[in-house]
Amino acid sequence: MSKIIPTKQQLSFLDWEMGAFFHFGIRTFYEGHRDWDGKAMDLKAFLPTGLDCENWIRTIKEAGLTYAILVCKHHDGFANWPSKYTEYSVANTPWKDGKGDVVQEFVAACRKYDIKVGLYYSPAEAGFQERSPKEHDDYFISQIGELLSNYGKIDYLWFDGCGSEGHEYDKKRIITAIRSLQPEILIFGMWDPDTRWIGNEAGVAGVANGNLVSGSDFSALAGDRDGLGEECFLPAECDFRMRDRNWFYSEYDVHTVKSVEELISLYDYSVGNSANFLINIGPDRRGLLPDVDARRLLEFGKEIKRRFSQPIPSTWEAAENGIVIKLDGERFINHVVLAEDLSEGESIRAFSVHIRSRLIDTPVCVHIGAAVGHKRIISFPSIRATEIIVEVTKAEGEYRFLAPQVYDI
Repeated sequence: MSKIIPTKQQLSFLDWEMGAFFHFGIRTFYEGHRDWDGKAMDLKAFLPTGLDCENWIRTIKEAGLTYAILVCKHHDGFANWPSKYTEYSVANTPWKDGKGDVVQEFVAACRKYDIKVGLYYSPAEAGFQERSPKEHDDYFISQIGELLSNYGKIDYLWFDGCGSEGHEYDKKRIITAIRSLQPEILIFGMWDPDTRWIGNEAGVAGVANGNLVSGSDFSALAGDRDGLGEECFLPAECDFRMRDRNWFYSEYDVHTVKSVEELISLYDYSVGNSANFLINIGPDRRGLLPDVDARRLLEFGKEIKRRFSQPIPSTWEAAENGIVIKLDGERFINHVVLAEDLSEGESIRAFSVHIRSRLIDTPVCVHIGAAVGHKRIISFPSIRATEIIVEVTKAEGEYRFLAPQVYDI
């Protein structure tokens, strides 16, 4: 059986590891509104007088994040760019006398700070069922065409399946249009995906998470997984909110901003389980990141750097059924970070980690795992060690590890 080879874009995506999600739009100015509640949101309220996308992107860059996703159109239908295909856009707001373009400012900021550009688009919106399927596809393709034609190279297109459950789209036509406009783009979630949703909005991938799947979760409202027809290489992404209650800004939930300790745990559950970490922050009504959220993100980034910037000196070599890591003497350790070279596909299906020390002649098992994937952060109570043995107990074909790292955190 031949191995499934990832694309170079998928491998790059896994290297991104951490991204920011920015929910910003008309809902930012209407406290208390919820998805699909049907409440009117007049365009005159959209007035982010201090909008500064560089404030957003500079902050995430300093925190160590590498990509960003802007909500261009959410389920309410509001376009954060002057779309020719709807009246419900920034062009008809008082902000910059209707001459503003949030998407343009966001993309420019990402390019200035060397952050990968992601654009979110909700295919469904309030009242879209009033159009025929073809009319809605025409509208959908026209708007996506604007986003993929007018702003240069876009790295990532993030589709939200919420609201589209059971709706029939001309998938082939839509994907053909997208791929023709941006051949190297990564698509999240729907129809011809390059990446997949982990299946929850809590930021948590399971310890058995790998990149080879035969189905993916469509949306938070869908009852069943989408079958992919055959096993595919699909890296996972773990999206979650900095604040517990809202994706868009709210002035009433600042007390729910996550602690550094919780953010570190979510990093371990996402990046540490071979998935990407995607944290949402809703810019406020000024058009800036809320001060508390920005400060917490920077504290998190500083702690990640502290934890993982100074591995214990070690050497390693391949063994018959895995690898052996030798430390520069006996040291206390509590973390081992493993990675499989995925350029030729994912092979490792099960492995175990064993410790040897001056007083432990027969290696002791401290961890049993499934896939290693792009990165597997393995933690255990501190123990003295001189040597770590990683045994691969199940693999499909040949495998190769990348340089392991050992830490005492």
